[in-house]
Amino acid sequence: MCGILAVSGYRDVIQDLYDGLIVLQHRGQDAAGIVTYNSQFHLKKSTGMVSEVFHAHSLERLKGPMGIGHVRYPTAGCSSEFEAQPFFVNSPFGIALAHNGNLTNAVQLAKEIKEQDYRHLNTNSDSEVLLNVFSLALRKQKPRNLTPDHVFRAVRSVHRRCKGAYSAVALIGGHGIVGFRDPHGIRPLQLGKRRYGMKEEYMIASESTVFKALDYEFVRDIKPGEAVFIDRHNKLHSRICRQGELNPCIFEWVYLAAPDSTIDGVNVYKARVRMGEALAKQIKAAGIHIDSVIPIPDTGRPAAAGLADKLKVRYREGFVKNRYIGRTFIMPGQEMRKRSLNFKLHPIELEFKNNCVLLVDDSIVRGNTSRKIVEMARKAGAKKVYFASASPPIIGPDPYGIDLPTTTELIAANHSIEEIRKAIGADGLFYTTIKDLHNSVRVGNHKIKRFSDGCFTGKYPTPEITPKLLRDLGCGRNVTREDFNKKQEEEEASEQFKMMSLV
Repeated sequence: MCGILAVSGYRDVIQDLYDGLIVLQHRGQDAAGIVTYNSQFHLKKSTGMVSEVFHAHSLERLKGPMGIGHVRYPTAGCSSEFEAQPFFVNSPFGIALAHNGNLTNAVQLAKEIKEQDYRHLNTNSDSEVLLNVFSLALRKQKPRNLTPDHVFRAVRSVHRRCKGAYSAVALIGGHGIVGFRDPHGIRPLQLGKRRYGMKEEYMIASESTVFKALDYEFVRDIKPGEAVFIDRHNKLHSRICRQGELNPCIFEWVYLAAPDSTIDGVNVYKARVRMGEALAKQIKAAGIHIDSVIPIPDTGRPAAAGLADKLKVRYREGFVKNRYIGRTFIMPGQEMRKRSLNFKLHPIELEFKNNCVLLVDDSIVRGNTSRKIVEMARKAGAKKVYFASASPPIIGPDPYGIDLPTTTELIAANHSIEEIRKAIGADGLFYTTIKDLHNSVRVGNHKIKRFSDGCFTGKYPTPEITPKLLRDLGCGRNVTREDFNKKQEEEEASEQFKMMSLV
């Protein structure tokens, strides 16, 4: 999961890119980058939040009427500034690219690029692989004057060679902006426009929340297998480069996307409310007494509201969230997640003391966070603590860009619901069923026939996914985490040594 953005206009677009990445910050907090073009490329990227990476002097030099941006959440490659996007190649024309998703055949493609195309790759990122596949396909056509047909043929080549999930934006120097989505439409990508006098400026983004914030009008979702090309005169071209079927990642509605976004015709907030309403049926059948429904902020709120409404039980905010702590799910490394949780949530004791409470979260991944939250509720004086998940048990990894690498880390992969209840210390545990989850989303768009929901079902929309491939991808990501944790420990040791030296 990452956030991508592209803007093509008639004036410097850096303010839109910067503001847009701030709005998309929830999709990645590891690194950020922007590249613009005005007869030459201007690039700035590094690790950290958007506000940490960009300062006034860097924004001033990012000139040009077209550009792309990215916020990174590491799943493939490693967490370092060398892996930050956008990536750039100088041939043909100069191309920069930013990518959301995960190529499941990146290792094989990297081998082909090095051995057959004699290209050097600077990182282990699948996004750099995707950029090279696209640029090679464009270069092989030897275009003297780039046309939309050249671009769409190159995207068609990407669809032939690349497997997995990829929504991408690219900037072709002197020619325009490209956006394309894989034939399964696993990761979101949307088109917006804004009036500039009698002309139109365009934006391509991961989520519609960006359009509203920057006064763009939502045009439509980019279709599976479709590419859009906005040329240097800001004329829009589009084409289905490969026929596909929409299989959007259902976890976008569970957790990843902003609640005010609408993705593939389904409002995220309303889908989460419906997840809570579906849960109410199970909890009524259990016949338990509940004084208050309390959400785990922030993503648990809509489901908790829907659940409380159906149960006719009072809804209460029981936890204060420290807004200066990032989303713990997307933090690289379990140790960092554990450490940050101690500072992230603080219970409001009056809402727990002598009450039977139902805590509602979007999901249960490893179980560590849920156990800690249940402990907080008990220490605050709750008589009974029940726990509800707005999604089904997560039993498998997601190979398309979510950091769920191996079944050994997933508490539901090897434990029953009763065992999970005991592990997190709850008096009762409830999960949304996969049928109810599907229905909660599909109410907004009945044209969605299938979802990418392998983490809940073990069934994946792309045929190359095998148990061996999942193990290989998981092992690679575990190495990434180990490297990151080792780096963190080394940095902390270095800081301690400096402090001791000062003393």
